[in-house]
Amino acid sequence: MKPWILGLTGGIGSGKSAAASHFASLGVHLVDADQAARWVVEPGRPALAHIVDRFGDQILQDSGQLDRAALRTRIFQVSEERQWLEQLLHPLIREEIRNVLDEARSPYAILVSPLLVESAAQREMARRVLVVDVPEQVQIQRTVQRDQVPEEQVRAILQAQASREERLRHAHDVLVNDRDLAWLQREVERLHEFYLTLKGGRPQ
Repeated sequence: MKPWILGLTGGIGSGKSAAASHFASLGVHLVDADQAARWVVEPGRPALAHIVDRFGDQILQDSGQLDRAALRTRIFQVSEERQWLEQLLHPLIREEIRNVLDEARSPYAILVSPLLVESAAQREMARRVLVVDVPEQVQIQRTVQRDQVPEEQVRAILQAQASREERLRHAHDVLVNDRDLAWLQREVERLHEFYLTLKGGRPQ
């Protein structure tokens, strides 16, 4: 039987990656939409050539790899540029995600995506949604410390993502990640045991 798909999401700085990593350590097959987004813009892929045509060579690192920080700065300054990029990349990312999920052999598999709520196509892949939730100020503090970026840039990213309220409205399960890593891992293990009892993402 094909595994059912759990969508795991949360805003920037929420700790969704740490939660996903612990699920993976428990043997759950997962695909990260951010990783899929990196695959589709690797050198030699058509998407990267389109991006260079649009933004110029200054969007590349010396190695020929995409300079994601430079691109992020450009697209968050002009909403039309962000929309153009999303229209280019989202269909390619969906295809990559489906290919990886098709390889899953665990009882359920996880699609990790910061834009699960915003992307109807990604959300439709998931039978159940888990939101990793923290207060907005915690998101800002964590991201500024982790990425060494200005608070204004983090706030711009938050504005571009679904609101906390919107994410929670789509949640079947909520993991409040406002304590330490040990707490987060215990919550992941509790949820994992629960998910193993489900059939197709629903209680039996």
